[in-house]
Parts: sequence; C-alpha cells; structure tokens
Amino acid sequence: MSGPRRSTRLTSGSASSSVEPPEQPITRSRRSQPYIRTPSDDVAVSQGGISRDAADAFTKAFEDAGFESLSWSTDRKRIAAEFTPLVPLARNIPHELHDRLNSLSLGARYAGNMQLLIFEAEIRANTARDEPRAPPILIVNEVDDELTPPLEFYYSNLMWHGEGVPEPDHENLHGCDCVGPCDPLSRTCACVKRQRECKWDRGGFVYDKKGKLRATEYPIVECNMHCACSEDCMNRVVQNGRQHEIAICKTPNKGWGVFAGPRKIAANSYLGLYAGEYLTHSESEARGRLYNKFGRTYLFDLDFWHLNNGTGEVKYCVDAYHAGNNHSCDPNCIIVACYINEANLDKPLLTIFTCRDVEPYEELCFSYLGQLDDDDEDDEEDNEEKDEKDDAVYVKCQCGAPNCRGKMWK
Repeated sequence: MSGPRRSTRLTSGSASSSVEPPEQPITRSRRSQPYIRTPSDDVAVSQGGISRDAADAFTKAFEDAGFESLSWSTDRKRIAAEFTPLVPLARNIPHELHDRLNSLSLGARYAGNMQLLIFEAEIRANTARDEPRAPPILIVNEVDDELTPPLEFYYSNLMWHGEGVPEPDHENLHGCDCVGPCDPLSRTCACVKRQRECKWDRGGFVYDKKGKLRATEYPIVECNMHCACSEDCMNRVVQNGRQHEIAICKTPNKGWGVFAGPRKIAANSYLGLYAGEYLTHSESEARGRLYNKFGRTYLFDLDFWHLNNGTGEVKYCVDAYHAGNNHSCDPNCIIVACYINEANLDKPLLTIFTCRDVEPYEELCFSYLGQLDDDDEDDEEDNEEKDEKDDAVYVKCQCGAPNCRGKMWK
C-alpha cells in the first residue's frame, strides 16, 4: 500500500472493498422453493376490475384524442429521463437556515431547545424523499450543554457535485427487463450481468434474500431507474433507505458520533450513506491541507481496488461534511462502494454496512486506517512529513479498543 498523502483523508483502505478479495471457487446457489413473481399484466388488470379489452379501449380513446400512448416495457428509458432528478450542485447547498440560526444569540437558540428541534426537523426534511419510512434520527447530548453538532453540518443523503465533477451518467445506464422481482439465477437479467462485470464471481447478487451482504469485499450494483423489475426486488436495498434506528450523540472525548438505537443490528445490515460532496482530486488535496490544520477531515478518496485497474489512482473524493462516523481500531462498520443510478464507475456511492452484530446503543465506527500490512506500519514514520505531524488532526486515538494503535491516520 502507498505511503501517507500530503493531507490526511480516508481512503478505500478504510472500506470493505478496498482490498481485492482472494479467489474462491464459484458456487451455485439453490432455491428450496420456487421463486415467486408478481402477477402478469393481464392478471393485474383483472385484479383491478378492468379487463384487458377495456384497458385497450381506454388506450385507443386517448390516442384518438391526440394523446401519445407510452408503455413502461418499451418506453421506460424515455419515461425515466423525463423524471430524472436534478443534479445537486455543491454551490447550491442550502445555508439560509444555518445563517439565520447563527445570527441569533446563544440564549435565543437555547430557549425551548429551539436549535435542537430545528436541527432534528431539518434532518427529517432532508431525508424524507429518499427514505420516507426511516426511523427519525435523534440528537442526544448527556455530556455537556452543546445542543447540536456544529451548524455548518448539513445532514443529507444527496451527493452534491463540486466544480469539475461530471454529472451522473444516465445515458450509459442499462436496466433489466425482468417481470416482477429479479431472479438471482437468471441468465438474462442485465443487473446480474452488471454485478458479474464488477468482479463478482459467486453468482446472483451481493445481497441475500433478507437484504444482507453475502460478502463485503465487492462493489454493489443495484437495480436502477431504468429497470423493469418491481419495487420488492431483492436487489433494491440501499435505494429503499435506512431501516434501523440511530442517534447522533455527544461523546466525552471524541466529539459527536453516531450510535445504534435500542435494538440489536445484525451483521451485514445497511445503515446509511457516507454522503457529501464529490470533489476533484486537486480540490480535495487543497481542502485536506486546510482541514488538517483545524483538526478535522471527512475526506474519502474513491480509490477502490476495482477502479482504474487497481492502480490506486484517485480521480474523485467525497467530502462528507455532515456528522460523520467516528474512528475505531476495532470497527463495527465498513464502507462499501455501491452503484445505482450512475454508470460512471469512478463515482460510487459510499454505503455503510455493519461488519458484525451491533449491540443496542453501541457507537457505530469504522477504521480510518483500514487494513495495514507490515510494510505500511514499518514505513509510516519514515514517510510522514515533519509539518504534518504538528497538524491538529494528528491527535492520539481515543477509541478505547483493546487493539488500539494509538493513532487514526497513516
């Protein structure tokens, strides 16, 4: 692995799919029961009380009146293009509410817990569209009198595009033609093929039927907006949003962190997105040097093993400016690259999954260091620049794990 960068940042070494997995024999999964599909068009029409003949008559009537008839099976790419969401640009990140709060006196913001209530309401508003059924995120501080994380944090699941970062590639995005949920054993499903093209060699999808990861070393390729499969397809997990309760809590010596709710979370469960702003490599380098001086950075290099022929070349970086997860030398979470409505492999979503069972109210952490080999540990001290050692970000690790290395960065 390479030596330290000019600025500290997270890399795919902090993620699950950072190291190319070992070769394993290909296995074929078997079903104990027939795979159940949703009803055909004819049955669905009859269940709605409208016969196929009547439906065709309605279609003909609209066409005779001058309306164009569209079919999802033949026109879905055109329909999807009509409803493609606008590209979130970093220059348009909202800040009016935060500016207004910052202009108020401390007493006014604390009155009636106003800042806390607004902060929680903003999180609900920012995530209502993409995960409407997710449990609410609470802000908890039993350590001091700080009401919320710093107001510059903007909690959102959107990926904002900075200057020089290309828009999502929808033109080259291909969907499946499956009827009902996708069959992981299908030889014709386009999404099974796309997953296999991302080095997956275990058949079917990365998910099992319960939506849990079957392996953590591989990128995820989910069904997308061009797919004909149903919403209950087993290959739609991240896009269905967070299912587990979490809270943002103040810690005694590590600032704010993310914690599990009152229920145990099983290993390989989806928790949420490491969302933020896509940056070019040059912009991330400049920000990294500045962030180091202030002792904080949420920069994550998109240098996964399956990109750029495994060269480690970095094209883009994610700056996750909202309340990110804390570091631990004994993490219970991992970050996995995921693709949904994006054909550009250089711009994956960063998805957070548990890597072991998580107990109620346990802090959710991943390792900023990733998996170090012997050469990395031997070369760390030799390769660090003197001025970087004095930066505020190089504080001693406070994770408290039995195997704590004493530091958070390479």
